[in-house]
Amino acid sequence: MTHVPRRQRRRIPLGGLAAALVVVSLGASGCSGSAGRAAGGDGKQHAVPVVKAEGKTLTVWVMDGDYSEATRKAMKEQFTQQAGADVKIEVQNWDGITTKITTALATSMPPDVIDIGNTQVASFAASGGLMDLSPYAKDLRQGQTWLGGLEEPATVDGKLYAAPSFAGARAVIYNKKIWDAAGVKSVPTTYDELTKALRQVRKANPARDFSPFYLPGLYWHTGVQFVWDAGGDIAAKKGSAWKGSLGGGAAQRGLAEYKSFQNEFSAPSTRTIDTLNPDQNRVFADGKASAISATSAMIALIKKANPKIKDADLGTFPFPGKSGKSQPVMLGGSDWGIAAKSAHQDLALQWVKIATDPAVQTKWVAGHDGWIPNSEGAVKSAGEKADPLLRAFFDAALRSKATPASADWAQLEGNKDIDKVFSSIASGSRTPKQAADTFDTTAGKVLNAGN
Repeated sequence: MTHVPRRQRRRIPLGGLAAALVVVSLGASGCSGSAGRAAGGDGKQHAVPVVKAEGKTLTVWVMDGDYSEATRKAMKEQFTQQAGADVKIEVQNWDGITTKITTALATSMPPDVIDIGNTQVASFAASGGLMDLSPYAKDLRQGQTWLGGLEEPATVDGKLYAAPSFAGARAVIYNKKIWDAAGVKSVPTTYDELTKALRQVRKANPARDFSPFYLPGLYWHTGVQFVWDAGGDIAAKKGSAWKGSLGGGAAQRGLAEYKSFQNEFSAPSTRTIDTLNPDQNRVFADGKASAISATSAMIALIKKANPKIKDADLGTFPFPGKSGKSQPVMLGGSDWGIAAKSAHQDLALQWVKIATDPAVQTKWVAGHDGWIPNSEGAVKSAGEKADPLLRAFFDAALRSKATPASADWAQLEGNKDIDKVFSSIASGSRTPKQAADTFDTTAGKVLNAGN
């Protein structure tokens, strides 16, 4: 599914987590029904209804690889203890899932709760398939500040259509041996320190095919970090219409900085290629690069490509930005959505509140399954307990952004329109202004196609 960023599938060992799985207060009892629908019309915030529904069954779809069996069991047990209802959890394969979900949401008896990729939410919301969760947003947050990269794409026209669950983030992975040999002894915390370190690495490794920082041109996920760090954006909604934003002053500064960085530190051969051909993990493992931008899942793949590389040979840190902060990262992850036609919306709301509860997030989603949890507080807690090699990914996730919350964003990503921006700038075939103008025109047409 091209419109969903590839998400890490490997567990991140966080070490022993002491947080206990607390049981959400049962509150008042009632019966399963449509109080969730009725509450949406008054514009006020409401508590998630807590109902008792013995004999009822909630159907929950989860994607293969997203939640372990143990985590699903823990959520199910807590839900049944609270609501008295049973849960039918159905694990879905990725192949053809967009069509399958779209079809299911249009039926009169859809699954009640669906585990959705964060960049998919806008599409399903636009079709009317998802329940508006806005009246329950405060209660679902449970005092937490959700990660922007999960909440933003789930928010369409100011309304919340899914609750954040977990994420995967990119950070810099570097080869300590190469850096040590070049005289770089400390981890960069600023952009100037990073570029200084990479120049030292370049001086020690002058071969034309060596990249101090391997950054393929067709890798917009990292390229856009320069735009966001400069204060720019991909597109913005003005009234009811979307407008491409890469031609704006801030975005142009970010694109110019991207070109400068990519051209100086990544080998010339990388300007028009992606991360798969050749595989950037193999390039790094073979010693042809000293650093890459990637998710934590790539660490295992690097060690598989070269078994001589051990954890002690690697280091990680958030990508420092010229802004003085780490560059904002795009989170790939999952949100929980509720079917608009669900016959058990009250029960569905209870499931979502339990699944996104800070204690469940800390003990199970992060502690057991190894994902980056959904809120800033949970991320900080999990990061403190994480293996030192993995902490950078948690730190990076604290500053995140998202793709435009448009049902048509998938087309721009699938057609590689956004990739071509960065590749053409890196190769010099277009200036940042020319590349931005082309993209902004295309984005305006694509993102407004449904208007």
